[in-house]
Amino acid sequence: MWREVRSEQTPHHCEQARRYPYAVARIFNFSAGPATLPDAVLTAAEAGIHDYNGCGIGVMELSHRSAEFEEIIQAAQQQLRNLLSIPESHEVLFLQGGASLQFAMVPMNFAHETPTYVINGTWGEKAEESARAVGPVQAHIVSTKGSYSFAPCAEDFAGATGSYLHVTSNETIEGIQLAPDIAANVPIVADMSSDILSRRIPIQNYSLIYAGAQKNLGPAGVTVVIASKEFLATGKDGLPPMLNYRVHAQSGSLYNTPTTWSIYVLRLALDYWANNGGLAAIEAENEAKAEILYNAIDAAPEFYQGHTEPGSRSKMNITFRLPSAELEKAFLAETEANGMSGLRGHRSIGGIRASIYNAFPRAGCLALAELMDDFVRRHG
Repeated sequence: MWREVRSEQTPHHCEQARRYPYAVARIFNFSAGPATLPDAVLTAAEAGIHDYNGCGIGVMELSHRSAEFEEIIQAAQQQLRNLLSIPESHEVLFLQGGASLQFAMVPMNFAHETPTYVINGTWGEKAEESARAVGPVQAHIVSTKGSYSFAPCAEDFAGATGSYLHVTSNETIEGIQLAPDIAANVPIVADMSSDILSRRIPIQNYSLIYAGAQKNLGPAGVTVVIASKEFLATGKDGLPPMLNYRVHAQSGSLYNTPTTWSIYVLRLALDYWANNGGLAAIEAENEAKAEILYNAIDAAPEFYQGHTEPGSRSKMNITFRLPSAELEKAFLAETEANGMSGLRGHRSIGGIRASIYNAFPRAGCLALAELMDDFVRRHG
């Protein structure tokens, strides 16, 4: 039986931190990624380092061709299918290179005709930039390039042409999230690196989904790809095998040595979520966590200015500014002193960014909201 274990408070916390009852010895990691993993998963993973299931060697030493590892990867694939209700029409692949490699692989495999890229943030820009290095791209830029603040609407997808439409479902830097049920007249490809498994999505609407695991799923190193078999069949011939999705699908993600350790921890994390309420529970908890922080922002609108328009707010990355750079510096210093790390906004837009992915505990949101309330009382 899985259970969440939180560390006890310890005396090394500074005196100021004692004002906030949710502070713990294991700090609250608000980083945009790699992100927090459930404590129970870390404990289980530790047990597999030296001896996996009594076989005499650890997971990192297992041959990727062994029966033990084949069971691990197949169990991880099936658990992801269960959690996301992935239909049999779609393959589940575990690849390498992160989302950044997928930026190039997607057009290399599928850009028979000029694809459409809907861009509503920095990562959409990066995906389009990589695609343009492969061939022509039709870019539809939402908002003002470089200062994105809202998500695209249905009309932004309606005019998509070419081999596919590419979207970024959640922009981590700006804190912008798309509705999950988008539609288009061409196949839809989505970078879901920062919100996969955070909410229910109609998988059947997407021809290909890719996501680096290190935010909501597991550790860095493994990239999840969910692709329709029909779409994979349209892939180009003549590509190097490592850059060909069909090759990876035909080999069960074992064409070359995969990131065995990352896949093992991913399997443990997926089992953890399955045994703790599944996707419905994850989504409800993410809604509750985000509400805590957005309520703290909205309670002092003259002091905390949200970067994103309310209707486009991300449940994963909460972004906001304070009235001055000096106050932001003081605020960040207090968060660090109170056991909260990773809150500095991306250098391209500055400010504050609280990333609260699946495993991030609600207690961390409560601690940050309490500090925000206290800070505005003292400085507002």
